[in-house]
Amino acid sequence: MNSENLIAPELYNITDEIAKFSSEKTALIWKNDHDETKTWSYRHLLEQANKFANVVKNAGVKKGDHVIVMTPRALETYAIYMGLWKAGAIIIPASELLKAHDLEYRIHHANVKAIVSYSGMTAEFDKIEKIPSVSKKIIVGGKLSGWDHYETLMDSASTDFERVETSRDDACLLAFTSGTTGNPKGVVHIHGWGYAHIRIAADHWLDIHEDDIVWATAGPGWQKWVWSPFLSVLGKGATGFIYSGRFIPEKQLHLLEEEKINVLCCTPTEYRLMAKVNHLREHDLSSLRSAVSAGEPLNREVIQVFQDNFNIKVRDGYGQTESTLLIGTLVDTPIRPGSMGKPIMPEYMAIIDADGNPVGVGEIGDIAMRKDFPALFKEYYKEPERLQKAIRGDYFVSGDRAIRDEDNYYWFQGRNDDIIISSGYTIGPFEVEDALTHHPAVKEVAVVASPDEIRGTVVKAFIVLKDGYEGTEDLVHELQTFTKEQTAPYKYPRRIEFVESLPKTDSGKIRRVELRDAEFASVNK
Repeated sequence: MNSENLIAPELYNITDEIAKFSSEKTALIWKNDHDETKTWSYRHLLEQANKFANVVKNAGVKKGDHVIVMTPRALETYAIYMGLWKAGAIIIPASELLKAHDLEYRIHHANVKAIVSYSGMTAEFDKIEKIPSVSKKIIVGGKLSGWDHYETLMDSASTDFERVETSRDDACLLAFTSGTTGNPKGVVHIHGWGYAHIRIAADHWLDIHEDDIVWATAGPGWQKWVWSPFLSVLGKGATGFIYSGRFIPEKQLHLLEEEKINVLCCTPTEYRLMAKVNHLREHDLSSLRSAVSAGEPLNREVIQVFQDNFNIKVRDGYGQTESTLLIGTLVDTPIRPGSMGKPIMPEYMAIIDADGNPVGVGEIGDIAMRKDFPALFKEYYKEPERLQKAIRGDYFVSGDRAIRDEDNYYWFQGRNDDIIISSGYTIGPFEVEDALTHHPAVKEVAVVASPDEIRGTVVKAFIVLKDGYEGTEDLVHELQTFTKEQTAPYKYPRRIEFVESLPKTDSGKIRRVELRDAEFASVNK
């Protein structure tokens, strides 16, 4: 792959690739758990995007303004994203699991100009008392006092819109990612990042062809949705399948068969649960030719199940919010089960030591990418010191550790910090610890990753109780419920262990690494 082919034209917008496909070809197929189905053509999608671009322009949203978007797996979500980018806005994706304090931080930190949310997802926004920067709130699929009605606005909007002129270096996305301490980091991506992403991930890993039906299961609110369901599918002119329903492994297998899915991108957790379904061979997945997994390492036994039952090679991929696909098993690369695969752009990737020098074969080091990698993010919003801490010599350090073998396959060794990845969700222990310390029974707490067969790892809390409290099962349930009320529900500790004390350094810092190592050691005994 030639790195020069990853550089976008100087004048470029992240929607330009999609705008090439303006025909009646089906762009999106939407289905819910009641088997209701809707389809949009590329022409209709572009018309709806133009309408929404006019809506936000008329609302006073200008090039460079931040707009926070909280929407589900819906057809309208695609038009909203495209419309905002055509208008030159910078999108802040927001998961519906975020709480008021999460949203308030994002809104104030980024001086958000407008909010777009779906009916049933507005409650946490309405808990925020003062948001002076926001001049427009739009609700989709319902009516609510204080919110403008999406459908009414769209009815009167024109389908003609001349895209705002943007350069490849203009910001288009501000994605917030968890950290081990402090507030989430705001990762800024430019329009040119999308150009590079399509040519790396869609072409060489997902292997999407224009006549494919692609099911990428990531939900809006996460950058992975921008990665795969949006850019990779529509940027290649393929047809995207959207399922709006609760994940049930048997149902997922049925839909793969019924919809004749050609390319599948889902989490290791989804693959693990599908692999455990009884009578797996009864499902006909003969249409499926490309299957990939991302979010966390995939178990080798799961890879073997899909190989044995369907002759499908499930190929791993690794990337970050700050980049695109960095390491993976490409369609023409032999799988080494348990490996992350090979660097997609080996000239930009290395495993480095503490001094920023590449390590040898079999040596553990930090996964890093060169600072001039075309699909690397622009900056941490308003926090240059955070970026500087992640720079080591000529490299941006990912925060993950690995070794490489003599054939340049990478093998994941774990985090060099304390971030927890569970079922594809990235969880900062600080957020969970902060929530638990507000409970009257908690004296001290440390949160770490604990290995789990289904989710890869889960959140585990080690808690020192205050005098007068007993570590009962009732208290465990109470603390779990309490955490769900304080922060996003997926972050709650699925496991809680009450302890007399926590391991600490001489300076009094909690040694999470000691607790985490003990958790993984207990599994390997």
